[in-house]
Parts: sequence; structure tokens; C-alpha cells
Amino acid sequence: MVNSALLEGLKHRLSDHARGLGFAAVGFAPAADDPARAARLDEWLAAGFHGSMAWMEERAEVRRGPQSMWPEARSVIALGMSYAPEVDPLALEGDPEKARISVYAQGRDYHDVLKKALKQLARWLTAEAAKLGLEMRLKVFVDTAPVMEKPLGEAAGLGWQGKHTNLVSREHGSWLFLGAIYCTLDFAPDDPHDGHCGTCVACHAACPTDAFPAPYRLDARRCISYLTIEHKGPIPEEFRAAIGNRIYGCDDCLAVCPWNKFADTAARNQAFVPRDELVAPELAELLALDDAAFRAKFSGSPIKRIGRDRFVRNCLIAAGNSGNGALAVPVRKLTTDPDPVVAEAAQWALRRLAAIP
Repeated sequence: MVNSALLEGLKHRLSDHARGLGFAAVGFAPAADDPARAARLDEWLAAGFHGSMAWMEERAEVRRGPQSMWPEARSVIALGMSYAPEVDPLALEGDPEKARISVYAQGRDYHDVLKKALKQLARWLTAEAAKLGLEMRLKVFVDTAPVMEKPLGEAAGLGWQGKHTNLVSREHGSWLFLGAIYCTLDFAPDDPHDGHCGTCVACHAACPTDAFPAPYRLDARRCISYLTIEHKGPIPEEFRAAIGNRIYGCDDCLAVCPWNKFADTAARNQAFVPRDELVAPELAELLALDDAAFRAKFSGSPIKRIGRDRFVRNCLIAAGNSGNGALAVPVRKLTTDPDPVVAEAAQWALRRLAAIP
């Protein structure tokens, strides 16, 4: 039996060390599976709300909880890095020449930043446990593994899952990147966070595509973030006008959350300071990108992950919504693009621009 005082001391030192590595939020939760969370996942998948994200269904069994993935796990260390914006994410709404990139993608790729910091923290924890004579194993996760970071963050007291399904923190608003460490030590869990959305439905009212069929439920098939990032084929025409000038993700449901007025922008990790060229990019310049130029421009950015074709498809939807006749020239060049999805989006955008009075 491990001395509880020993573990409590290690827990506090770990929290301090994590903050020194750039994490703004740290919490601890039990690794036992939660039947209620698993049932919500099953209902969401059964409704088809995951769209074409087949991996959600294929690995549903291990996604049900930490011990479903790794039975040896005893504790979850939930961690968050802040990317709180200093300017209004909605500021470019309706600008005919500019494109809107989600706040989270304007700086460095969070996958790389969080993974590096989590591995550093894991090495520190392994060394400290060894000094105390504690036998321990651990696993590190950032987004790409079948881990339910948001409900685990809620269970660990980092915040609560709001009606838009994202985590909301009293200190950091809606702007936390989440990671997790599963370990075989029995850390005392922190208190789960209660919800504080109350009667507010600002996030639902702000959604341009009505992607929320009910509070705390998201239909990804209607979500602009899904459509512009995860969805690989042509974007359904019913959603194109509502996408406006959003070319990578959407911040609307997060940006309107009243809790963001308390977000501590000073806690933002410097890795996520926006790159100047991604804050308000010109649509005309983005439409001219070939594969090599796309890769060079978005090196070190999460945007690079979707590839040039999907990205230009998104830019063409924005061009078609712009009402800016000057964009017809670069759009026309793309009507014969080798990628059929890009060519179709260009033809759609050109028809829209040609209809301008």
C-alpha cells in the first residue's frame, strides 16, 4: 500500500512542474470507466452524429473509458494549455476579402506543443516516482488517441462540458487544449466540476448551421469545423452559404460564451501566439496556393494536416460567399483543377460571383 501522504506530495509537485512547462490547468481523476459517459458516447454514435469520422465508431470500445483502453490505469492526469485570444474571433465576419481561420490554428500545431510538454512531464514524473521507490507505468495522449479528453477534464475539475459540448473553465473560458496522462499510481482525485451554463443558450443561437439538436449534443455533420477540417468530399450545398468566410474551423459557439469574459489571456502559452499572416489572410492569395506553396506556408501549423486540396476547397466556398467580383479571376483558374472536389467548388463559386448585381 503506497503512503497517501507521499502521493499527495508528489501530486502537488507534479502540478507545479506542469505549470512550469506551460500548462495552465491540471487536475486528477479516477481511471475507472464511467458507464454514464460510455452510454452518451454510444447514443451519439448510434445517431450517426460522428459523420464520416469512422475511427470514432471503430474504436468505440476502448474510447468508453481509461480502463477500457488500459486496464492497469489507476489515475488520469488531465492537463490544459491556454490559447485564449486577445482579439474578438468574430471580428472578420462578413469581410469580403479576408478569410477566417479558427483561433486554435493561428499559432503552432498544438499536437506537437502538447506532446512535447506531456513527454517532459512524464519523464519528470517517472524520475520522481523512482526517487520515492514507487513502481509506476504511464501513457501519454494528445487528441489522436481514442481518449475522451473533455469528459475526463470535467471529471478532473478543469471545467465543465458546456451546451456546445466543449470544455468551459472559470479561469480560461473556452480556450484550452487538452491532453492526458494515464498512470498506475492511485492519486487522490480532484472534485469533478459542476456545470454552470444555467439557462444560457448563446452558443446554440450563434451556430450558423444549427449543429446542436439539443443542449450538450453536437451533430458533427452540420458543424463548420467538421465540414472544413474532417470532411473530405464536396461540402453539402445546404451549408455553403452559412460557412461565410470561414476556411478552417469555426469559433462562433465558443466566442459568444459569457464565461470568456473571465478568460485569462496572460495565461496563453506563447506557442499559440497567432502568426501575423494567419490572423486576417487575403482570400486571393490563398486561392493561388499550389501544393508546394501550401506546405511551405503552413509548415508547423495544424492546417497542414488537411492538405492543399481540402484547404483550397474551403477558400473557394468563402470566395463564392464573398460578393467580391474581383475574386472571379483566381476562382476561374481553379475550375479545371486536377482535383474534382476543388474544380466543383470553383464552378459553384464562379456561378455565385457571376450572379452579383
